[in-house]
Amino acid sequence: MRIFLTGATGFIGSKIIPELLAAGHTVLGVTRSDDGARALEAAGAEVHRGSLEEPNTLRDGAAKTDAVIHTAFDHNFANFAANCEKDRQVIRAMGSALRGSNRPLLITSGTGMGSLPGKAATEDVFNTEHPNPRKASEIEGAEQLDAGVAVSVVRLPQVHDTFRQGLISPLIAVAREKGVSGYFSDGQNRWPAAHVLDVARLYRLAIEQCKPGSRYHAVAEQGIPARDIAEVLGKGMGLPVKSIPASEAAEHFGWLGGFVGLDMWASSEWTQKALGWHPTGLTLLEDLSRMDYSAQH
Repeated sequence: MRIFLTGATGFIGSKIIPELLAAGHTVLGVTRSDDGARALEAAGAEVHRGSLEEPNTLRDGAAKTDAVIHTAFDHNFANFAANCEKDRQVIRAMGSALRGSNRPLLITSGTGMGSLPGKAATEDVFNTEHPNPRKASEIEGAEQLDAGVAVSVVRLPQVHDTFRQGLISPLIAVAREKGVSGYFSDGQNRWPAAHVLDVARLYRLAIEQCKPGSRYHAVAEQGIPARDIAEVLGKGMGLPVKSIPASEAAEHFGWLGGFVGLDMWASSEWTQKALGWHPTGLTLLEDLSRMDYSAQH
């Protein structure tokens, strides 16, 4: 297939390209910059100029290809709700180019969208009452599915290697700033995780098998306690490890305060059976223990 890939120069997208090429596909990757275009060409992908701010540029790319993998997202959390709405508009634009064609559109969300109180997040659940505005992506995906687009969803946990680890990367920055590796309350809330190469393989399997309406959890580890994460970070940076009470979380963690106390454990049992996906990469704590904390992350 010729696959249109948004976020092609990003952390996950750049790992999806070699995964797709090795399986015999060709990739039309999105970039807005000359540096990005050079990186895509060096990786063996074709270049498409476009941006999230101009949805029509992405609709045009989707119209030229056999399938779409959408991983791009504006991660400026100071404007998180607006960026989630922007993602909704992008999904709508690309869907308009695919409607009625059976060409798959694979969008991206978070595992929290499958969570209910006291239970691990699962693929069969979409909690439309979830307070996280990221749900806008899946709401739009469902609308496009109803309109005749072959939409499916990959839900991400904390995706990691030794350079980036989802929300843990900004958590490292907070620890450096505050001089302490903090965790929320008793630190028993859990975050799911998967190595970035396992996640890239999941995207490939999901686009190849094209099961419209499916939701896939890119989860290798159901949940790592926040205290365990903080202890590994503290050891790596030579910082004390400390509980941050709920009353101080917003001040200590900044915008991360809305995330650090969440118990976000998630299952991928259905995904692994449905796609034959079996993660083999290093664990989150293994990657964190192998990081070079003298470098800026």
